[in-house]
Amino acid sequence: MLVKIILVALVLFMIVNLFMAMRVMMKNDPKDGPMSKYIGRRVLTSAIIVILILVAIGTGLITPNPRPY
Repeated sequence: MLVKIILVALVLFMIVNLFMAMRVMMKNDPKDGPMSKYIGRRVLTSAIIVILILVAIGTGLITPNPRPY
């Protein structure tokens, strides 16, 4: 259950960074920093999510759906 909560929190963090990058892109204000900072965080977060899912499946903490056949 803890793994699923962490995954949901990481997905929410990724969505927040997506909207922060959109805000920076729309404002075009140099004080806010570059948009690539938020996009980079989003890419790093998605890599962490994929690695966490693979480790959780490998250790048996979560089980994937069974095959349909």
